[in-house]
Amino acid sequence: MSQTRTSAAGGMETSYGFRQVDEGEKQGMVNDVFHGVARRYDIMNDVMSLGMHRAWKDAMVSALNPGKSSAYRVLDVAGGTGDIAFRIIEESRRLAHATILDINGSMLEVGRQRAQKRRLEDNLTFVEANAEDLPFDDDSFDAYTIAFGIRNVPRIDLALREAARVLRRGGRFLCLEFSDVDLPLLEKIYDAWSFKAIPQFGRAITGDSEPYRYLVESIRKFPNQQDFAAMIEAADLSRVKWTNYTGGVAALHSAWKL
Repeated sequence: MSQTRTSAAGGMETSYGFRQVDEGEKQGMVNDVFHGVARRYDIMNDVMSLGMHRAWKDAMVSALNPGKSSAYRVLDVAGGTGDIAFRIIEESRRLAHATILDINGSMLEVGRQRAQKRRLEDNLTFVEANAEDLPFDDDSFDAYTIAFGIRNVPRIDLALREAARVLRRGGRFLCLEFSDVDLPLLEKIYDAWSFKAIPQFGRAITGDSEPYRYLVESIRKFPNQQDFAAMIEAADLSRVKWTNYTGGVAALHSAWKL
C-alpha cells in the first residue's frame, strides 16, 4: 500500500493507516483503536513521542494564552483524557471553562476520572459527539483546540468547517499534530523508531501491536504542513501559520476566525 501523504484535496476519509477502506468504515475502526488504548493513552503518547508531547502541549497552551476570566470558553476536540483542557484551565488560573468533546466514551471516562482527582469538575463539561457534526450553536467558543486527534477524523474538511462555525469572531483555532519531518537524518531515525520500535512497545504495554501500527501509519498519511494549512484556509479561517516542533515531528497550526 502506498505510503504517500494525502493532500489538501483529501483522502484521509478512506485511509486507515496504509490500508484503503470503504468510506464510512474508518470511524468504527478508529473507535476500536481508542477503546483499546484509552487506559494507557498517556503511556502511548510517551512512547510515540519519547515524552516530548508534554513539552509540545505546554507550548500549545502558551501560544493560546487563554483568557483569565470565567467568561472564557474553549472547546477541546478529541481531548477525551483531558490533557489539553486541564492545562488550559490551570493557565487561566482555574477561571476558564473547557468543553471536552470526544467521539470515544472510553477516552471521556478516563478524562472524567482524572478531572475528579484534580478537582476540576466545575471548570469542565464532557460531551460525547463527532467532530464532523458539533452539537453547539454558531459563535459559541473563544477557542477551539485539538491535539493529536485531527488525523483520526475521517472527513477533516467537515471538522475544520465545524471549528470555524462554532468559533466566535476573533476566536482562535489551534491544532497540534504529528507532521512531516524536515531534517533528513532525523527522518531516518524517526522512521526506524516508528515502524520497528513503537509497535513492539505497544505489544509489551497493551498486548497488541496493531493499534500502534495504525497510529504510526496514520501519521505518514496525514497531509504535510503546507497542505494542512491550505485545508484550514479553505474552511474560512484566517492568518493560518504553523510552527514545527522537533524538526517537524509535530507541528502547531494556528488560525483566527475574523
